[in-house]
Amino acid sequence: MNYNWDWGILFREPYFDWLVEGLMWTVSLSLLAWLIAFSLGSVLGIMRTCSSRPLQLIATVYVELFRNIPLLVQLFLWYFVFPELLPDEAGRWVKREMPMPALTTAIIAIGLYTASRVCEQVRSGIAAVGVGQRNAGKAIGMNEWQVYRYILLPNAFRIIIPPLTSEFLTIFKNSSLALTIGVVELTAMTRQIEEYTFQGFEAFTAATVIYSVVTFTVMLLMRFVERRARIPGMISTS
Repeated sequence: MNYNWDWGILFREPYFDWLVEGLMWTVSLSLLAWLIAFSLGSVLGIMRTCSSRPLQLIATVYVELFRNIPLLVQLFLWYFVFPELLPDEAGRWVKREMPMPALTTAIIAIGLYTASRVCEQVRSGIAAVGVGQRNAGKAIGMNEWQVYRYILLPNAFRIIIPPLTSEFLTIFKNSSLALTIGVVELTAMTRQIEEYTFQGFEAFTAATVIYSVVTFTVMLLMRFVERRARIPGMISTS
């Protein structure tokens, strides 16, 4: 194997800047998609555990629909199919005039997909708090919203910090699929470096290291948060 190794290529211009730019787009995409996923997923998790049957049904249908369609397919549907179903002017705006159409579509698609997974984590967290605390809240005169606000959600979110961390890291890794609709994130930049320099091994090794460093950093940070937010008396699995 006569491969021409050149690790220094990663620190030359413009390739180093491409890696940094790709990382910035990846982080931005992940954070914005997580904002959608966490907000919507929390609402859906509440809906799945509330006393209203219609709200439970709506949340259940959403979860089953979005969770069981592959994310890559959803990206294609949102980017290529959805605009064609809109009126001409609206479809044209979504495809061409909307700010950063590919990036915006990726943020929405990944956010909506991950919301279905966050919903299940929130649902399980609320269930883990137990019916006893729900009934205790009602016994002292709280309505259902107050029970959620003051008892169920504060405890549930503390319980599900580890799985929520995993869901965020899943978003960070799933962001690489956005290159399929033209988002120039870290993986796309890595492929671009390979195409320009033919140093594919070095480029993808650099991307692997960057993904790993970010992942381990988030894990360490959230492990610290988990220890600080741990509910006294509960057994930790970490």
